[in-house]
Amino acid sequence: MNISENSPKPPSHLSKPAKRWWKSVVEDYDLDAHHLHLLRLAAEALDRGTQAREIIDRDGMTFLDRFGCPRARPEVAVERDSRIAFARLVRELAIDAPAPDAPRPPRTADYGARR
Repeated sequence: MNISENSPKPPSHLSKPAKRWWKSVVEDYDLDAHHLHLLRLAAEALDRGTQAREIIDRDGMTFLDRFGCPRARPEVAVERDSRIAFARLVRELAIDAPAPDAPRPPRTADYGARR
């Protein structure tokens, strides 16, 4: 299915990967106006998490405070919070799940078992 000329455009402040993701979601799903707001928030969370990950990759997960004790970089929390926000927004949009009227698969006997 191709995106029509009337399809909403991704926000200009999003990164190229987030814009591609936005377009694929808009193309594959029938979204209402409030869904587009949630989609924007999810794409922003995706970008924010990616930005935090790039800083962590460059500078490490920790830094030494003024007493010489290692502390977690603030970007670690930003990345974690962005991942959680993205996952919740995607779940709210129901873009990764079967249709709501489809039955949920039952848990198997080995659910949660260690291998």
